Amino acid sequence: MIRIENLYKSYKGHKVLKGLNIEVHRGEIYGFIGHNGVGKSTTMNILAGLIGFQSGKCIINGRDSSGKGLQNKDIGYLPEDPKFYPYMNAWEYFDFIGRIGGDTGNTIKEKSTDLLERVGLSKAAKRPIGGYSRGMKQRLGLAVAMYHDPHVYLLDEPSSALDPEGRLDMVNIIEELKDHGKTVFLSTHILNDIERICDRVGIIHDGRIVVEERLDSLMAKYVQPVYDIEFAKKPGRNLADNFMKLDYVEKVDTQDNKISVTIKDLEKDSQNLLREIAGLNVFITSINLRRNSLEEIFMKVVK
Repeated sequence: MIRIENLYKSYKGHKVLKGLNIEVHRGEIYGFIGHNGVGKSTTMNILAGLIGFQSGKCIINGRDSSGKGLQNKDIGYLPEDPKFYPYMNAWEYFDFIGRIGGDTGNTIKEKSTDLLERVGLSKAAKRPIGGYSRGMKQRLGLAVAMYHDPHVYLLDEPSSALDPEGRLDMVNIIEELKDHGKTVFLSTHILNDIERICDRVGIIHDGRIVVEERLDSLMAKYVQPVYDIEFAKKPGRNLADNFMKLDYVEKVDTQDNKISVTIKDLEKDSQNLLREIAGLNVFITSINLRRNSLEEIFMKVVK
């Protein structure tokens, strides 16, 4: 659905994209992450056809994106900081974009009513957009991106200006898009959102993709071989010493009523450790296998 091949982009001699390769499959949510300034928004603008590039290929749904302007109704684009005519209200803006797209008055009204309801702006629809908060403009920008019901969505930091409730609403809408078979290319620095909704992730660093993988596979790859065992009462020192005597245990840490046991090989040694724990004559309240957050994985990858 989206394919980027060996993409290069420079600004006044400064190389931003250095052979970028990305493939986004039909009907998936793809999380595009990286530090600020590494080329995420540049990539989005190229895909949207708003800027050009020096070399490479950018294909969306079979269409070559070559910097000639966003004219394809099959693409819905939400920039990081969407701009509107400030003197218009939401109804007027939808009427404006609807008529440009060839819709009639009744069609525009039906679409506008539905979209404003979905993004939570029905009550503010008659207010001038110039008086909207940044978060409200972000919601309106998403509604505008959805107007033509495109198959592909390019969302650049869609929840960056939203409060926690607004972020949750945004995530729910993106999940609905996937449920309707849409393809979403999502750039965000809020990695909790990526963890919740994305099927695959691509990590960009120094102008190239350094990791592109299914999110569940990526998380499994970086699971730490550490079991946190919590006891009803603070365990004695001898219990930690007994764990340390096991030949497959690498490290043992004790804090209050919890013992953390690091094993050498997660796949090989987990069963032995759990068997050892089951034989303890103590009351255990919980056992958890520790895993890295996506943020920790991201930091490890880019380092």
